[in-house]
Amino acid sequence: MEGTEMVCDTSVEKIESAADLSTEISNSDKVDADDKVALNLLSKSQLKKIKKKEKWLERKVEKRQNERAKAKKRRAIARANNIDLGPSRKALKKSTMADSSCKLTVTIDLSFDELMIDKDIAKLIKQILRCYTLNRRASAPMQFSLTSFNGKSKQEMAKHNGYEHWDVQFYSESYLNKYPKDKIIYLTSESENVIECLDFDCIYVIGGLVDHNSQKGYCYNLAVKKGIRHGQLPLAKFLQMKARKVLTVDHVFEILLRVTEGKTWQEAFLQVLPERKNAQPVSKGSSDALEIMKDIIKSDLEESSDRYTSEQLKDSA
Repeated sequence: MEGTEMVCDTSVEKIESAADLSTEISNSDKVDADDKVALNLLSKSQLKKIKKKEKWLERKVEKRQNERAKAKKRRAIARANNIDLGPSRKALKKSTMADSSCKLTVTIDLSFDELMIDKDIAKLIKQILRCYTLNRRASAPMQFSLTSFNGKSKQEMAKHNGYEHWDVQFYSESYLNKYPKDKIIYLTSESENVIECLDFDCIYVIGGLVDHNSQKGYCYNLAVKKGIRHGQLPLAKFLQMKARKVLTVDHVFEILLRVTEGKTWQEAFLQVLPERKNAQPVSKGSSDALEIMKDIIKSDLEESSDRYTSEQLKDSA
């Protein structure tokens, strides 16, 4: 395993150094024979990545300028039509976690980099950006942190200039090293424990894993193995859903935020969940959906437990 990691690190270093070398060559009139040899040693896929990175760097500043121009235009249109765009930048500067009346702590566990491809890590970071935006615009932001913030996730986040100045706590350590273990509740859809109401003394952990269901039950098994309390949001109690009840990181974050703002679970679910989930409120007299969901949860738990056990046996062999 260590050998594989060393090869991967070496490949990344080669690509980054080659990208610098390629930029240096393109900006120079003279090209050394050694430089040409170095570029020729790279594979086609590595060269493709280099060119992609160069194009991204070239367009980065221009793209940011276009985004600002579009935002300015939107604000002008909104003012002309008396449309509320939410709190002003001046008001947002005063709305910080330190001054917030909401003391509920939510952290995203970023310890799963090795289980995701680069494309999924990029998707995860975009979801975290949305979490930050939602919290930043809240009148009473939650206490938001990222744990195990290192490796590929940190490299992807570095593409967003100024993230270090966000009103977010960044920790390179695990959540277990930052928060009391007896106060931690890991949120996982496979848990048999349904959260009825939020405990503001607890720390809620969201697994930072975009896996398209390939790592089903991973966060649940992790919580069980480490002896951490776990729970799931009460989706089945308030909603009938035909789609999968596994939610994205930003959806879970926003649901928690809306509940801290005073909405009921059902109101928060219906506001946050996208239409493709086809979520419908559960009527008072209907309990069939609840029983079905309980059976599904039980089946999922047994399946994920068996898979986890078989993987452990393979590792030990």
